[in-house]
Amino acid sequence: MSMNQMFSLEGKTALVTGAAYGIGFAIAEAFAAAGAKIAFNCRSEEHLKQALEDYAAKGIQAKGYLCDVTDEAQVQAMVAEIEKELGVIDILVNNAGIIKRIPMTEMKAEEFRQVIDIDLNAPFIVSKAVLPGMIRKGHGKIINVCSMMSELGRETVSAYAAAKGGLKMLTKNIASEYGEYNIQCNGIGPGYIATPQTAPLREKQADGSRHPFDQFIVSKTPQARWGTPEDLMGPAVFLASDASNFVNGHILYVDGGILAYIGKQP
Repeated sequence: MSMNQMFSLEGKTALVTGAAYGIGFAIAEAFAAAGAKIAFNCRSEEHLKQALEDYAAKGIQAKGYLCDVTDEAQVQAMVAEIEKELGVIDILVNNAGIIKRIPMTEMKAEEFRQVIDIDLNAPFIVSKAVLPGMIRKGHGKIINVCSMMSELGRETVSAYAAAKGGLKMLTKNIASEYGEYNIQCNGIGPGYIATPQTAPLREKQADGSRHPFDQFIVSKTPQARWGTPEDLMGPAVFLASDASNFVNGHILYVDGGILAYIGKQP
């Protein structure tokens, strides 16, 4: 197998959840460039319509589906429709997620459960739905977007960190349980990525200075910058391709070196 063939996704069907914009969109764009057929979901008709226009503007023929990934019946129906229209899913990226930045003592249990439901229960539900097809086909790739918060804690993100830590262990367990079927399940752990979700943390202050958190992240990152969705394209293609056929249960942190860095002495 040539190097180009090793990284090719030609003829593969990929489902990327929550890929209307940001990290998910960039991963789907990378998969399409590598030859994959793209499916994604949205929870609203408005977001779905906009996402389809954005994919078309990039020259990508993506199929969008209205689906709440926390609803098992909806997910099963979506997967069946994708299999009918595009073929059995070869690659799943569990990207859909939310974050609520609320101090733990002020967070309602209902808010905590909502984050866990979308960031942890949904990857379980969608993975469960695609695994039978992968088993029948004799191969498959599942990539969970785990975040750096699967390793670190920080103020106001108790629910998110708990969900992503759980997702890291779900990743390892899927690898353990289904590796014998030639299914690899790995995670990507993005560092701080410049997306609409993190935009409030990068807003300029009234005096024109950088947001204190923006300054903090840049100082803690050896590359001295925020990541971009494009920084995740190569790692995602690697984990989705034959190049990673003996990589299983691994979390690939794409964080500019934050986890390796203690920081400069004041």
